[in-house]
Amino acid sequence: MDLALLRTFVTVHRAGSFTRAAALLGLSQPAVTSQIRTLERQLGRPLFLRQARGVTPTTIGDELAHKAAPHLDALVEIAETGLDDDSSLRTLHLAGPPEFTAERALPALTELTGDDRLALRASFGNAEETLEGLAAGHHDLAISTARPRGALLTATALCDEEHVLVAAPRWAEQIGPEALRRKGAPALENLPVVEVHESLPFVSRYWASVFDSRPAASGTVIVPDLRAVLACAITGAGVAVLPRYLCAPALASGDVIALHDPAVPPLRTYFLVVRTGTLAMPHIARAHEWLQRAAADWC
Repeated sequence: MDLALLRTFVTVHRAGSFTRAAALLGLSQPAVTSQIRTLERQLGRPLFLRQARGVTPTTIGDELAHKAAPHLDALVEIAETGLDDDSSLRTLHLAGPPEFTAERALPALTELTGDDRLALRASFGNAEETLEGLAAGHHDLAISTARPRGALLTATALCDEEHVLVAAPRWAEQIGPEALRRKGAPALENLPVVEVHESLPFVSRYWASVFDSRPAASGTVIVPDLRAVLACAITGAGVAVLPRYLCAPALASGDVIALHDPAVPPLRTYFLVVRTGTLAMPHIARAHEWLQRAAADWC
């Protein structure tokens, strides 16, 4: 079987589209289509179901990708680094949510950029963007708050983050802990809210988990970075729901106050995700193991 055909097949499988695969491979779309048809004729089975937007792999297609992709990745690794691994500077492409990656993952992984001869490249994105980029081969390792489905990607639970309802001291004084205990969510209805999106994802998740209700307030300040949400909360812009690891220093200094201490705080799980089989590559395996060790101190 022609390795070039397999490489094209795996790229289409990861990209979910002949068009995106052609761009990744530097080929024309007709050339990619022709190669896939040739491979399908050789196997005597259809590998993809053509749809209006992209393609979906058949069962045979998924099985072939699961078997072939790790070996093709290993061959590409050898071609890119040569046989003398000891003298090669390896590059790890990491992707994940901006705050957690910046505050947790990158400080841990930079320890590997010295004697371990590892170069590090990072990009930020939401779970969907990150997993799509990983599947397409743009990243080697991803941190995601969503567990991927299917056999193409392999996920390992990394750690849980606790969410905390916080506000500047003046808001805490205005509400009063007793009012919040007695009234619950209604005690917060007239307060401004700082969030990362108009849909209030963190506040809504907290309200549903702790108060078994939906927030009545709308966002007063919307900014797409939790570090900026914290900065706005410190200045008194409103209440916010933040990961404890991110707001712990501000809580310790009294810049913000935890408004509520539920018996079971809301948690969100982070996953380390790789393309199945790529943990056979030493630099990816090393970073994967290193982050798991570091995460033992984060929980």
